[in-house]
Amino acid sequence: MHALTSAWNDRNSLLCVGLDPDAGRLPAHLKGKPGAILQFCTAIVDATADLVCCFKPQIAYFSACRAEEELEALIAHIHSRHPAIPVILDAKRGDIGSTAEQYAIEAFERYQADAVTINPYLGRDSVAPYLAYRDKGVILLCRTSNPGGSDLQFLDVGGEKLYERLARLVSKEWNENGQCGLVVGATFPQEIARVRALTGNMPLLVPGVGAQGGDVAATVAAGCTSSGNGLMINSSRAILYAGSGEDYAEASRVVARETRDAINRYRPSAATAARS
Repeated sequence: MHALTSAWNDRNSLLCVGLDPDAGRLPAHLKGKPGAILQFCTAIVDATADLVCCFKPQIAYFSACRAEEELEALIAHIHSRHPAIPVILDAKRGDIGSTAEQYAIEAFERYQADAVTINPYLGRDSVAPYLAYRDKGVILLCRTSNPGGSDLQFLDVGGEKLYERLARLVSKEWNENGQCGLVVGATFPQEIARVRALTGNMPLLVPGVGAQGGDVAATVAAGCTSSGNGLMINSSRAILYAGSGEDYAEASRVVARETRDAINRYRPSAATAARS
């Protein structure tokens, strides 16, 4: 997670841009063109790179369009052009034994991601293959932003909620190498605060800001560490589809800067000097 700490500080940003390229929403001049998804994403990456702490490509948007090779090329592009910015592969994998080992190979060796999101509800042995890559980040689903997340994550397990048990388990037992983070949705700021209290300074990936309506001020107040860091606040659709013309990348930069600056307004004073 050293690269993430450096990105927080060097770019003065907690913004994570999610790269979820919906083929049906690409600008008209790109639709149907070979390599359109790669062109769309790399333009947005290059337009916003100085404003973010990380990028988060969502694997389903690529695989659904048979664009896995474009995903490989996109991550390679980020590493080559913007080497200080970590890439989180948003895969949410969850399986056991040799299958989990193959998913770890996919994320870290095929795609060369710096971190991956996974589903931890199959237990420690399903997470171990990812943890074996000690220089890689493992970001586990904890309190998700979707309404149905409460169906299971709020179940009582011995006097605490299941998501609380998971947060404690990851922070106290699974994070031996300091490589773990947790996903906690911006739509539930009280739960962000609870997870922060349980996990200390562990990085939290926070989706739900932007199109999902998460409150920036409440998210920062609940989740920031005393140093003004600790969060990767994700916005995807609001930034990706800020424009629909040939100037879409410039439009995405405008919204990314506005989002970063909105986040920074609520960070502790030592971290609030926004850079253009």
